[in-house]
Amino acid sequence: MPNADNWQGDVLRDLRGTPPPQHAQGHDAAHGHHPAEGQQQPPQPQPQPRTGARAPGPNTPASSPAPATPPARTQRPTRSPDSRPVVDSALSGTARRPRQGEPAAARVSRAIRRIVSSSAAREVAEITRTAERIQQPVTTGRQIAVTSIRGGAGKTTVAALLGTAYAHYRQDPVLLIEADPALGSLPLRLGAETLRWTTADLADIVEPQMSLLDVTGYLVQLPDNAWLLPGSQGRIGAMLDTAAYERVMVALRRYFGVTVVDCETLPAEVARVALSAAQARVLAAPATLDGITSTYAVLQWMQGLPSHMIAGTVVALTSTTSRPGIDVEDAAEKLRSTGATVHVLPHDRHLAAGGALRTELLARPTRLAATRLAAEVFQLSQKRR
Repeated sequence: MPNADNWQGDVLRDLRGTPPPQHAQGHDAAHGHHPAEGQQQPPQPQPQPRTGARAPGPNTPASSPAPATPPARTQRPTRSPDSRPVVDSALSGTARRPRQGEPAAARVSRAIRRIVSSSAAREVAEITRTAERIQQPVTTGRQIAVTSIRGGAGKTTVAALLGTAYAHYRQDPVLLIEADPALGSLPLRLGAETLRWTTADLADIVEPQMSLLDVTGYLVQLPDNAWLLPGSQGRIGAMLDTAAYERVMVALRRYFGVTVVDCETLPAEVARVALSAAQARVLAAPATLDGITSTYAVLQWMQGLPSHMIAGTVVALTSTTSRPGIDVEDAAEKLRSTGATVHVLPHDRHLAAGGALRTELLARPTRLAATRLAAEVFQLSQKRR
């Protein structure tokens, strides 16, 4: 189990498969102390038989304790679930070739401007500062919950962008959890091909003594030291209750530096629990009049909660079309008046297609905006313990 003194070193060592150092047992092992040379260890108690214990006889002291009953353990599933494809083979041929996030003319024009001006140096300096904010060390895993008011707001896209940014810039393991079992699309966005174990499944399996390698055996491996725990296998009717969600999050938090949770839409019960337990929250909202109105109402409601709730909330205002029907900057200022932080994600043709996220195809403004969003959210999560 990783300790607070060398948390990141422990999980990275487990990930590489390096055997842990041999420490003394008990309290000294938990604090990294070794017995002095030549010092004898106290005799270890012999295990008592679980069944068939002998009844006390006339020579048995009255104070002899009865053998303790071992605590009940969670039974693992007797049958492993079958793997299922993320996209049905009958539908996989309908997808077109992924598009670049912006037209070729826009990319050429930007390249020319960067050559004839000094904007390139400023851009590199900004990216460096943003990366340093994302790479700050943590002593305990940070949980970031992403939700929205309704479907189609870009919630899963924002979660995928955040997880991809953290996995790219950070060295410790990153986990993406889908807490939206109602046919969530996070596995598709992250390019997963098959699914097996789900969040509800792992709630009945994970145990405190598991190592990082044990846990990752139930997850979908992604590029850049990231893992995915799906919410369902694409089947209607999958359920996830708050008790199962809490068991998974408490058990997995110590293995991963950052955990991004793709929640259900509000006001679902699991989403409310995830928002209250997370160190930072992201509220995805479409850049439409309806989206702004609904999001503003939710932020006003959050103003009546403890102050850290809205102070640790970032609104990701996503442009669903190249020409939104509202003034995006004015809408962002209106939302900021509630005390929440607001970041605008520009329209991107690659994201709008709804397929697997490929960062090399994103428009440069989208990549920069997503990285700034990730840095802002992570910095807010560091302020909440």
